[in-house]
Amino acid sequence: MAVVTITGEPGCRVEEAARGVARRIGFELLPESQLRQMVAEEFGGESALPDKLYPAGLTVILARLACQHHTVVSALGVETLVRDFPGVMRIGLTAADTFQAGTLMIDHRLERPAAESLLKQLKQERRERRRRQFGRMEAMPGEFDLAVNTETVDADQLAELVARAAELRALREQGLMMAVQEASIQFQARLKLAKHGITPAGTAGLASKRPFVNESEQIFANLLDFYRIAWDYEPRSFPIQWDRDGRVLESFTPDFYLPELDLYVEITTMKQANVTRKNRKVKLLKTIYPQVNIQVFYQKDFQNLIFKYGLAMTPVTA
Repeated sequence: MAVVTITGEPGCRVEEAARGVARRIGFELLPESQLRQMVAEEFGGESALPDKLYPAGLTVILARLACQHHTVVSALGVETLVRDFPGVMRIGLTAADTFQAGTLMIDHRLERPAAESLLKQLKQERRERRRRQFGRMEAMPGEFDLAVNTETVDADQLAELVARAAELRALREQGLMMAVQEASIQFQARLKLAKHGITPAGTAGLASKRPFVNESEQIFANLLDFYRIAWDYEPRSFPIQWDRDGRVLESFTPDFYLPELDLYVEITTMKQANVTRKNRKVKLLKTIYPQVNIQVFYQKDFQNLIFKYGLAMTPVTA
């Protein structure tokens, strides 16, 4: 198996980073919100698992998933739970407080004083929760294989960096966790739970699905399926910037490829900053790779695509 863990400070957009990495390397995405739901399913409600037993409960679930999926997990403290798993890469995200506050200003539409106050509150809550569940307020530097400053490395660059590191370490080639390995890890975790009369239900699992980064991509994929239009999700990355030694500094991965139309499609979001960034990358791609057919699609363009190619006559009705 292979598992990549991504954790970090409140203003580092950890979930966005995890989604980008999962898409880039083709692993299943397991965000903290979903992991907490699985804990509730496994133990009859999250409150049924005391804080001091929370790590053991997570370990039971993660070990089971390791026999079924390659995963990218973003959850507080998870880097401490997978150190004995084979095929692990643990990534910690950090940035200066001023940068984190700026991120919260954008994400929550706050003035700087309010954003700084929110950052302080989120950090305190995070430290307190880590103390309750993992025994200390901060992670240790040695618990990460890769530390990344999100002030200088954006989500796309991080995804490329992790993909290259995963390739060098041959994470995917290691295969899924063997049953004997899972049994050893499960025994220790279940022993801790059994001392407090807690027995895992053995039901929580992760359904395989593509980790779309936003709802627009999911809608577009559903629409393509409905009209029987073949598609691939992020099948290729195009280098668009290099340093003087020819090393790739930046790549662009279009959201979809429609092989029957030989068309790459990039789905925009409502945030103007994201639209501007995507348009810049598309322009670079067209300049460097003039033979590549690519279009930027807003939601209003979905219907135009269907009718342009006369595909609205053959929807799936079953």
